[in-house]
Amino acid sequence: MKSPLINPILVAGCFVLLLGFAIRASFGMFQIPIASEFGWARAEFSMAIAVQNLAWGVGQPIFGAIAERFGDRKAIILGALLYSAGLLLSSFAVTPGQHQLLEVLVGFGIAGTGFGVILAIVGRAASAENRSMALGIATAAGSAGQVIGAPVAEILLRSYPWQTVFVIFSGIILLTLFALPFLRTAKTATKAELEESLRTVLFRAFKDPSFTMIFLGFFSCGYQLGFITAHFPAFVAESCGPIDPNGMLAGLGITSTSALGAIAISLIGLANIVGSLTSGYLGQRYSKKYLLAGIYTARTIVAALFIMLPMTPVTVVIFSLSMGVLWLATVPLTSGLVAHIYGLRYMGTLYGFVFLSHQIGGFLGIWLGGKLYDLTGNYTLVWWMGVGVGAFSALVHLPIREKPMLVKAA
Repeated sequence: MKSPLINPILVAGCFVLLLGFAIRASFGMFQIPIASEFGWARAEFSMAIAVQNLAWGVGQPIFGAIAERFGDRKAIILGALLYSAGLLLSSFAVTPGQHQLLEVLVGFGIAGTGFGVILAIVGRAASAENRSMALGIATAAGSAGQVIGAPVAEILLRSYPWQTVFVIFSGIILLTLFALPFLRTAKTATKAELEESLRTVLFRAFKDPSFTMIFLGFFSCGYQLGFITAHFPAFVAESCGPIDPNGMLAGLGITSTSALGAIAISLIGLANIVGSLTSGYLGQRYSKKYLLAGIYTARTIVAALFIMLPMTPVTVVIFSLSMGVLWLATVPLTSGLVAHIYGLRYMGTLYGFVFLSHQIGGFLGIWLGGKLYDLTGNYTLVWWMGVGVGAFSALVHLPIREKPMLVKAA
């Protein structure tokens, strides 16, 4: 009997991802308030967000292994507690070093409540026929969090200091613990997979050129997402042309470029709900590696056109919707590719290592965004670097051997 596409495990997983990514996607909104309060260079808080992304990447295979050794729910509990503690303690931070150190806790917390752990749970709970679509739905839930995260932070920052908003978010992330009773999964790996050790599977994957190409290809995704999430609100606030007081945006209550920057992040998340679901649907029917190559090619074109054209409120909206469709569309395809080639038993750990590449890219995108801004006064160079690595990822996916490495036993 086939497992249904929509089930309590998928719904609970979506809830965890929605809350976790709502908070994570809001960090770009704190860029200007924190730097302004302490008189820091833009690179200082950028480094804190970059450290968060790197810690998230380092923590992902660790939490994948914790989930597979001690249980998924224990990994999520640990992740939620670290996430909450990092946010709470960050509200007391008054130096760049304190922020950067505490973002290690936040990054590990995101790892424990994010894609690496949750997608493995969802993947094991879904049938082979529904797996790609289920992964797409879970990814879309993360996008839904992005839709609400930045605007909620922007609204709260109008009424409260950034420290209070961090405390509020610290409490909100603990709501993910209410999903735990529903996150019970059966072991759906094959007999052959269950008989193999993690060490054996990791050794096989690390020797496989296809795993290396998946690892390298995910780098540009992290670079682009990290840079845009952390810097795009400030980029728009400082560089966008004025908003027409009689135009449609003003009629919707968007009267400043600061508000437009927050809405841009939401538009990316909103469009990516469609993109993630479409990606999951197509991943069930077509080659995942070719779909990934197409997504990275489209990203490269969209980013190049945006930076070459004058920035206006209209181009910001068009870019946000276009990039949003492609934003996390790579996640169900990349995680599905890992599951397809290397099996379900250690999917969380293997995807965690692939995700480390994503977060190294995120670290560089965020850090370089702040560093090069301080050196040049603009984001142009770091933006063109993102265009280049996007083109690289489009090419590196093409030689991947998209076939299972393990002969599945009955």
